[in-house]
Amino acid sequence: MSTLLVRNADLLAPMISREHCVRDGGLFVRDNVIEQVGRSSELPTSADHIVDARGMLVMPGLVNVHHHFYQTLTRAVPGVQDVKLFHWLRRLYPIWSHLTAEGVYVSALVAMAELMLTGCTTSVDHLYLYPNDCRIDDEIRAADEIGMRFHAGRGAMSLGERDGGLPPDRVVEDEGAILLDTQRVIETYHDSADYAMVRIVVAPCSPFSVSPALMRESASLGRAYGVRLYTHLAETLDEEQFCLREFGRRPVEYAEDLGWLGEDVWHVHCVHLNEAEVRRFADTGTGVCHCPSSNMRLGSGIAPVPAYLDARVRVGLGVDGSASNDSSHMLAEARQALLLQRVMNAPSALSAEDVLTMATQGGAALLGRTDIGVLQPGKAADFIGFRLDRVGYAGALHDPLAALVFCAPQQVDLSVINGRIVVEDGQLLTVDLGPLVERHNRLAREMVS
Repeated sequence: MSTLLVRNADLLAPMISREHCVRDGGLFVRDNVIEQVGRSSELPTSADHIVDARGMLVMPGLVNVHHHFYQTLTRAVPGVQDVKLFHWLRRLYPIWSHLTAEGVYVSALVAMAELMLTGCTTSVDHLYLYPNDCRIDDEIRAADEIGMRFHAGRGAMSLGERDGGLPPDRVVEDEGAILLDTQRVIETYHDSADYAMVRIVVAPCSPFSVSPALMRESASLGRAYGVRLYTHLAETLDEEQFCLREFGRRPVEYAEDLGWLGEDVWHVHCVHLNEAEVRRFADTGTGVCHCPSSNMRLGSGIAPVPAYLDARVRVGLGVDGSASNDSSHMLAEARQALLLQRVMNAPSALSAEDVLTMATQGGAALLGRTDIGVLQPGKAADFIGFRLDRVGYAGALHDPLAALVFCAPQQVDLSVINGRIVVEDGQLLTVDLGPLVERHNRLAREMVS
């Protein structure tokens, strides 16, 4: 289609704030770009495709800034349901060593399907192990087929047990090969233009699975090509002790020594930072991806998100891997973020508006994108719609925007990515879910057995 008109939305929330909400709102899209936003009466009356959003809340698509798609194959595995991160990893690494190229591709489709059905329009993925000739190319192919805006994190592990790292030697790679393949992936796929559907992120896995040399060289490579950097950091107290023992410094100081602070960097988790480290993130423009469900699932702790926001640290949301969250539901993640901070702080610690902003504009900022995260003329046509007449929102329409977070997390009824309708009437249009889920379950059984 060349033009798309969405009109009659009960509520249009172009910037996730009540002051900007529009009643009886809509937007007009030409190709993949928003051309007009406002009241329905102010928009054109014709288009190649018209969507009547009567009864809906329409808002920007959600931006997921951390995932491990392949882990959808190992959800709820017995033996790792009740352990902390390092034990969890040691028990899963042998299972993940059986990952195949087909598994990479199919798990990516499943993870993105679940994300899209729950409101996500842009996602990062962190693929950091490549046994059995696996390649990140298969994830990129899956994203193209399903229609997701995708930032592919070329992850890596090089520090095996033999060299003092956590992962077994059979799932780590040679550092020279890692850098060569990262360069290949950037040169083949990275698109720095506005409205890009694929970008690459340089993403060595963690301080306990890669060497200091690889961290430094990865940062240099990424910056030479102008791509973003991200990794796990300060997730657990075990990691803190590992860094103190092996490197003589806390995770944040170690990361800074290696060139891993800056406006082009975000770190995942950041549960265990002190006040000085929070200020250092703020001073350097370093971002944080908050993954509350994973942190709760593994007993890792509670990230000081209000302190980050007070210090003006950029914060986005991530669902994390589906073996430490067991779902890929961005709206559920926003709800967990809201509730978790209230446990340790106060009912005013985070608002519904705060967490939805983190899930849209916050994520876009971490990715360095000015073309997504809000609905304005000139921005990418990425938006979602929720029907407000469903039973889960009954009695909550005093504040429909807050209802998305305070009420039970729902699936979207409408999703548009890059001007293309990918979910309509609650149904995903770009893949046949039945055969996909069956194929995925077969691969999951084979991997775990």
